[in-house]
Amino acid sequence: MNKGELIEKMAQECGLSKHALHNVLECFLETITAALADDGIVKLKGFGTFSAPVRAARETRSLHSGEMIRIPSHKAIKFKAGLRLTKAVQ
Repeated sequence: MNKGELIEKMAQECGLSKHALHNVLECFLETITAALADDGIVKLKGFGTFSAPVRAARETRSLHSGEMIRIPSHKAIKFKAGLRLTKAVQ
């Protein structure tokens, strides 16, 4: 399901316009993005938890050249599914 299909499905389920739901979804995604960028954690009870921990710098071998390269520290976005979501998908 892509973004357009999600908005269409939500419009059918909620009885709201696609335009209104598009705006709500965009605001939702921007809010989560801003929270993660500010070293936050977003917990949606029953659905899951978004987090952005910092991964330490490390060295690894390049698959193309075989040389050792350094990967700088960076944030990695993680999502852990909540219990209700996990049970619904199984």
